[in-house]
Amino acid sequence: MLLSVLFLSTGGGQGDFISSKDVVSVDVLLSQDRVHRGGEVKFVLITEIKEGWHINANQVDSEFVIPTEIFIDTLEGMTASSSIFPEFERKQFPFSEDALPVFEGKINIVTPLTFADDLPIGEVIVSGSIYYQACDDRMCLPPIEIPWNFNIDVVNAREAVTEINQDLFHDKKTVEENTETDTVEGWIQSKGLFITFILVFFGGLALNLTPCVYPLIPITVSYFANQSTGKISRSFVLALFYVLGMALTYSILGVVAAITGSLLGSALQNPLVLIFIALVFFALSLSMFGFYEIRVPQSLASVGGKSRQGIFGALFMGLTVGIIAAPCIGPFVVSLLIFVGEQGNPFLGFWLFFTLALGLGVPFLILGTFSSMISSMPQSGVWMVWVRKLFGVILIGMAVYFLETLIPVRIYQFVLAVLLITGGVYLGWIEKSTGGKLFTVFRWLIGIASLLFAVWLTVPEKEHQEINWETFDYKLLEQAKTDGKPVILDFYAIWCIPCKELDRNTFTDKEVVKLSEEFVTLKVDLTHESDQLVKDLKKVFEIRGVPTIVFIGENGKEIKHLSFYEFIEAEEFLNKMKEAVN
Repeated sequence: MLLSVLFLSTGGGQGDFISSKDVVSVDVLLSQDRVHRGGEVKFVLITEIKEGWHINANQVDSEFVIPTEIFIDTLEGMTASSSIFPEFERKQFPFSEDALPVFEGKINIVTPLTFADDLPIGEVIVSGSIYYQACDDRMCLPPIEIPWNFNIDVVNAREAVTEINQDLFHDKKTVEENTETDTVEGWIQSKGLFITFILVFFGGLALNLTPCVYPLIPITVSYFANQSTGKISRSFVLALFYVLGMALTYSILGVVAAITGSLLGSALQNPLVLIFIALVFFALSLSMFGFYEIRVPQSLASVGGKSRQGIFGALFMGLTVGIIAAPCIGPFVVSLLIFVGEQGNPFLGFWLFFTLALGLGVPFLILGTFSSMISSMPQSGVWMVWVRKLFGVILIGMAVYFLETLIPVRIYQFVLAVLLITGGVYLGWIEKSTGGKLFTVFRWLIGIASLLFAVWLTVPEKEHQEINWETFDYKLLEQAKTDGKPVILDFYAIWCIPCKELDRNTFTDKEVVKLSEEFVTLKVDLTHESDQLVKDLKKVFEIRGVPTIVFIGENGKEIKHLSFYEFIEAEEFLNKMKEAVN
């Protein structure tokens, strides 16, 4: 148990009485010289702690430890958001068994203030206090409250407002509600550019865990299974150009998105792009069935010699599937997008995204290398003809998959069911390839599995609860603030695969649905970027990609540290909802 004691300090041979107010000094600085009515200003409490002393952090582990708190005197027409404290450090002291979270030295505590639209023009005095308990390594002084105040002029919207002291509000020691948006910039500053590129590479590798990458697996296997390569070195070169094509597309889309503010991978909102991708897959599937063989024109092949035949095809295929990988987004990619956009350096942006995409492509480099060897196995025999046709059916399925957003759900399911039945019967019993008893059993299993999956698709889904989403409207947002209700904003697009995963798995959870009744739940369709409402909302909420889920508190302010940009499980989403409510 911690005891707060007050007595004479004997450290350093001194016998002077030490007061709590002598340990900490506070100065106040603002983020701008004036504030508009209805606008926001931030103030920072520059808190300097005497050497050899510390104050407890704002988050403590024990009921016996007194946390540091910021109090703001009530002022009509002014709303304060939660104060943003720097990261604390844990230190061990003789009077405590456990390491304690504390602040030492000089810290900056930032608090945003919002002023009402109808606040009178003129000078406003804002006052409050900081409450803390100071300790050294032997004793703790009584907790104390030190007052602070500042004056600021409230002006109308026509008058200019100048930002000041910006270095204090971008101090990396200050935690901006754990948004993770300064990750890349922080890496460059602390670790250097070389290490940053290595970390970005591994970030790309982690993208393989996102749902929108899954379709690339059957595409890669199917494409390289059709390559007649006898050497692993040649297979590797083809797979390398395939990955380079992916990286090139991803880099261009990423840099354009960062510079223009458009959504990453938003090209997939265009029906012509979707149809083009579907046609590419359908054309490749026909080559699997032996209708023709895709070859590089002789004039091109002669440029690099026969040994390079197929490289152009692999590069083109990589460029195509790069569009599929482009919508993959998450907290890491968001931080990279923000950083590139802020730098305004296309060269740096291109190579950062190129490195990211190379990390994404490593598993496909391996997959492509060994998938292409299927056709050259010494004991391949006649049964490999059947395998090629299996991949042909898979490619047709991928073509249908990319048309999903252009056709009604029931028609999409019907087309898939027909493909499964037709493909299953053909591969299981009609196709004439032979390869022994084991092969016969395997093809029967494929046929039966296809038929069962087709039946499952045609069975009507059971009715299940889901969040009662409403289409976004500013009036609903204002009404929620008036009623004191928190808000969930779901930014999605019809081409967004993780968005569909959230709808299907997370937003249908019973506990999630029940708790959602305490929120105003609004869906925002960002499919059509030309829409003015979409442009406005992207700017207001700084939307960099979809899915993006935003929580707004009862006071009408965004709770930034709860936002997320990827698929998450129901349990994690439920925890975020509970925090928003509480």
